[in-house]
Amino acid sequence: MSDTPSPMRPTVEARPEDVASPDAIIAALYDCISGPAGSRNWARLKTLYLPEARLIPVGKRMHRDADFSVLTLAQWIEDARPYMAENDFYEKEVMRHSDRFGRIIQAFSTYETRKEPKDEAIARGINSIQLVENEGRWWIASVIWDNESKENPIPGEFTPYLW
Repeated sequence: MSDTPSPMRPTVEARPEDVASPDAIIAALYDCISGPAGSRNWARLKTLYLPEARLIPVGKRMHRDADFSVLTLAQWIEDARPYMAENDFYEKEVMRHSDRFGRIIQAFSTYETRKEPKDEAIARGINSIQLVENEGRWWIASVIWDNESKENPIPGEFTPYLW
């Protein structure tokens, strides 16, 4: 076996519990990006994604007015790192709708963002998360997201029943 990393494998091994199921990898994603101001566990986050994964924010973002970007995970980390270093940021899934075919899943994950876990939500939106099962684990292939706004409300089927 070669010491060269596989294009499917990050240089740091994933926690088995993070990638064992679709629920586990989505929970790990939210856990990695949430926390008090300061550093995040970027190495752990990298183990969740395919090496060529894309992150695609659509619309206004928490830390900038950007309309549309297509980023690698490394580009997204460099873009988000200064904001996360200076701001508390907690993002929590409040509802999910998933469709599965074989080893692929498309999950619409409705989220709320807060400054502190028990504070009122300061933003809501939907993460469209594409997952693939390979090599005995789950991977994030891409995440596309958009924040809710007056012009772009979250449809009722993607909001919890008793809001």
